[in-house]
Amino acid sequence: MRRLLNTLYVTLPDVYLACDGENVLIKVNDEIKFRVPVHNLEGIVCFGFAGASPRLMHLCCERGVAISFLSQYGKFMGRITGNVSGNVLLRRTQYRWSDDEIVTTRLSRRFIAAKIMNSRAVLHRVLRDHTEVVDNEALERALQLLARMPAKLEMAHHGDSIRGIEGEAAHLYFSNFNQLVLNQKEAFRMLGRNRRPPTDRVNALLSFLYTLLTHEVVAALESVGLDPQVGFLHRDRPGRPSLALDVMEELRPHFVDRLAVTLINRNQITAKGFVVKENGAVIMDDDTRKEVLTAWQKRKQEEITHPYLEEKIPLGLVPYVQAMLLARHMRGDLEDYPPFFWK
Repeated sequence: MRRLLNTLYVTLPDVYLACDGENVLIKVNDEIKFRVPVHNLEGIVCFGFAGASPRLMHLCCERGVAISFLSQYGKFMGRITGNVSGNVLLRRTQYRWSDDEIVTTRLSRRFIAAKIMNSRAVLHRVLRDHTEVVDNEALERALQLLARMPAKLEMAHHGDSIRGIEGEAAHLYFSNFNQLVLNQKEAFRMLGRNRRPPTDRVNALLSFLYTLLTHEVVAALESVGLDPQVGFLHRDRPGRPSLALDVMEELRPHFVDRLAVTLINRNQITAKGFVVKENGAVIMDDDTRKEVLTAWQKRKQEEITHPYLEEKIPLGLVPYVQAMLLARHMRGDLEDYPPFFWK
């Protein structure tokens, strides 16, 4: 089992990444602000326009530590990795399967069925725990409709139908998302799911966290030898990690949505931590981003019992487990792919 290591998130402005022997250095104006052994890292994520020395990039590539560069808004700009050591036969199977409509339809059903049921579990939890302050009728209706959708998925015979059902489920889920917010309700009112750019605080928070999850899933897929770019539900597009987006679907509600709601309801983040730009885009300030990143790292350390393995593992290992299960299915070791269902 892969050891759960740390991701180093670099958010300070005017930062330069360097190395000293086997140590990664964070420098500001030639002054060392932080030092960490490279063997303690699984990845480095830089927000803004941090520079990095060629020597550091070489060290990270040798040690299998990916360096990702994101804009201050959380938009992915690029990624540096070492040699790909994936099994060529596994990747050939992946490419063949991506062109097979029967296979892509079957796997797409798995990803979206898990997403829908995990979304339903999030809504069911708030209804169970806070029945006195939520709209019981609206939530119960949403739960009933979501419960019927996996059966509709089994009747879908191509990707467009599955994407249509996923869109219907997402609209229903996010239409009730404001009920999950129990504190700071006016400041964190969601105006429907929107992005590129997000135009309210909840969407800004969700988009940022989804970006972090994307980084985790891409790394997980590469670690088992799969190509993150070639998916089944999300079709090929230059620069799009389609397979990572496929696997992310089942993880979004439990990994991201619950964390976002917790941060708001516990007042760990407030409206003051968000900035509205001239074009209407809403972004987090530096202090709020650090608070979210700290919570994300703590979230990854929480232990759960994996529903398929029936073993206790840190939540941060779930993307790696799902990537491993998908690879085992492609190699013929598993009859079908078991998606992640949160119980």
